[in-house]
Amino acid sequence: SGLTQSHNNNICSQGIEKGLEMRKWVLSGILASEETYLSHLEALLIPMKPLRAAATTSQPMLTIQQIETIFFKVPELHEIHKDFYDALLPRVQDWSHQQCVGDLFQKLASQLGVYRAFVDNYKVAVETADKCCQANAQFAEISENLKVKSTKDCKDQSAKNSLETLLYKPVDRVTRSTLVLHDLLKHTPPSHPDHPLLQDALRISQNFLSSINEEITPRRQSMTVKKGENRQLLRDRFMVELVEGSRKLRHVFLFTDLLLCTKLKKQAAGKGQQYDCKWYIPLADLTFQTIEDCESTPIPLVQDEEIDAMKIKISQIKNEIQREKRTTKGPKVIERLRKKLSEQESLLLLMSPNMAFRVANRNGKGFTFLISSDYERAEWREIIREQQKKCDFSLTSLELQMLTNSCVKLQTVHTIPMTMNKEDDESPGLYGFLNVIVHSASGLKQSLNLYCSLEVDSFGYFVNKAKTRVYRDSTEPNWNEEFEIELEGSQTLRLLCYEKCCNKTKQNKEDGEITDKIMAKGQIKLDPQTLQNKDWQRTVIAMNGIEVKLSMKFASREFSLKRMPSRKQSGVFGVKINVVTKRERSKVPLIVRQCVEEIERRGMEEVGIYRVSGVATDIQALKAAFDSNNKDVSVMMREMDVNAIAGTLKLYFRELPEPLFTDELYPNFAGGIALSDSVAKESCMLNLLLSLPEPNLVTFLFLLDHLKRVAENESINKMSLHNLATVFGPTLLRPSEKDSKISNSSQPISMNDSWSLEVMAQVQVLLYFLQLESIPTPDSKRQSLLFSTEV
Repeated sequence: SGLTQSHNNNICSQGIEKGLEMRKWVLSGILASEETYLSHLEALLIPMKPLRAAATTSQPMLTIQQIETIFFKVPELHEIHKDFYDALLPRVQDWSHQQCVGDLFQKLASQLGVYRAFVDNYKVAVETADKCCQANAQFAEISENLKVKSTKDCKDQSAKNSLETLLYKPVDRVTRSTLVLHDLLKHTPPSHPDHPLLQDALRISQNFLSSINEEITPRRQSMTVKKGENRQLLRDRFMVELVEGSRKLRHVFLFTDLLLCTKLKKQAAGKGQQYDCKWYIPLADLTFQTIEDCESTPIPLVQDEEIDAMKIKISQIKNEIQREKRTTKGPKVIERLRKKLSEQESLLLLMSPNMAFRVANRNGKGFTFLISSDYERAEWREIIREQQKKCDFSLTSLELQMLTNSCVKLQTVHTIPMTMNKEDDESPGLYGFLNVIVHSASGLKQSLNLYCSLEVDSFGYFVNKAKTRVYRDSTEPNWNEEFEIELEGSQTLRLLCYEKCCNKTKQNKEDGEITDKIMAKGQIKLDPQTLQNKDWQRTVIAMNGIEVKLSMKFASREFSLKRMPSRKQSGVFGVKINVVTKRERSKVPLIVRQCVEEIERRGMEEVGIYRVSGVATDIQALKAAFDSNNKDVSVMMREMDVNAIAGTLKLYFRELPEPLFTDELYPNFAGGIALSDSVAKESCMLNLLLSLPEPNLVTFLFLLDHLKRVAENESINKMSLHNLATVFGPTLLRPSEKDSKISNSSQPISMNDSWSLEVMAQVQVLLYFLQLESIPTPDSKRQSLLFSTEV
């Protein structure tokens, strides 16, 4: 037990050591960020002096009063931050783990009152500047072209530095002050003398910030509804309506004779809930619009990164709720967190769907909903068409008012369809990888060109994950195609069978997105009990006369991405990268170079390259050829489906005994990507990247250039930088088992959310480097002096 104790102490001290190392990176980033901020403040001060001098002449450009208003408190802010920077720089240059900086942050926090004055005056300052620009062309010219001294952050010289842009910098800075302290505290051990000082600085900053925020942000109301009994209501859903180009959350009620679109009224506290009728269409008059029939407004798309940021936030809040349940802080904290969760999930529901579902009334006026799943869109159409055969209609305006009022009691869906509404003992869904083989279909009445697509739910909405090839002209298509689908808390697998319409006149033009006709659709629950059994499970989905045979096998995240220690020295798979490059006398492993060259030769326009899984047997054959140093490997590659080559390259990185980003640096990359300040983040991430071992760094830069070239063809191959980061992030960064922070968690729900957070962090790290315009090459001064002022 003495040995165990000393081993644990050793691990503990290594953890603290890593945290202290990270402190150094964070502080170097803060220095870089301060330097940029000072250059912005200096740019504001440069015109101030000549303007002041001119104010006392016979031809003043601005009055002293106007100058005082526009540049209010800027000199004081500059002085505070210059003092802070000048004091912090020598301490960071003369670094040791015992070095203290807390007193400097404490002093900075105590001077936040100057920001209070600046923020209070900000609106007047901008208005005054605006009036002066209108009155004086010379001042307008000056205020549009302020010169910022070039620092590392200001490489983008095309960005115009207007007076208004620069005046906003301190407002932005004050909201970041607490984030910077959070970053630093996270990497300061509680035993360090800086810890209490930084906590005190954070407390001052948070109090200050909440006093400012009280005035800025109105409180948002949360949505809760009482349960009611049914009338002639067929279904109701929260849906997203597109109104003049913006997304609105609506509660839509489908009755036996009309479609009613309502909005929940904002109510004072204590008042019951009420709905506002936005519009309604009698089913007898309803038509489904095609894209040609309507003046279509383009769908405002939300970046994948934003969607991911919302998912990260949701996972973090869920983690907090689980933590609070294990403490005795009481229901108030949990209630507050649930409210936060509800807001985030409403936002995700609002921003995620992109598939149009268009309906129109008798006069041809169209309304557009956005739906995330073709399955759901087909359901709405079917149920409406069914009712249209048998409905008659009459409704006075008074009856409409009464009907809308009764929606509160009638609704069946009371909250947005997200995870927060599930009781704790409900299944949190499956996290990991589901392998699905789509075997065959039977029961078709005529020969068709048929293909299937698979959807699974993720964070409360459905996402299309895979598509089989088109099986031509058959009543019994035999696909036998295998897919690997990632599950994020998924509970349902949906299958849609489409007829591929090659004849333009027959095409189903509804909605303009999918021109192929849905022949059948069905879904099955993903039962954790059945799927935990590691063998293939055969199943049949029966849907209006057509049956599709499937096999499924599930692997949880821990097993599917486990790295194995290197046990062999021959071959290339599962062998350390430095061993392979040394043996080959190459800078980049030959397998990486050959796969990339073949993909660039004929795979750059392949839809879903790297995302669509290749045939498993081809990948294994290529793996064996590379491992046995088969001279004919390049001939084999030329004849193989390009997706199998992409799969082989991913498998090589996945099977490395240590991730390309190394176990040692992984926690620092995860910490660096979470830094709040963009300049601090860039400084930290680049320094970390340049500390990778040579073969890892050169291979990564080679792969990075390739992935950027793939994304240049995004309009054809549908692979954005974000899609590529999602595919490769965990493959390049997933730590070995011993280093994974989450492998020993005993809480199933938290563990899954932690997995989500960890995988998302890995995606964010790779995305960060993919989005950087240029990365200094390792041959240029490789380890720049870490804390020189150019950082």
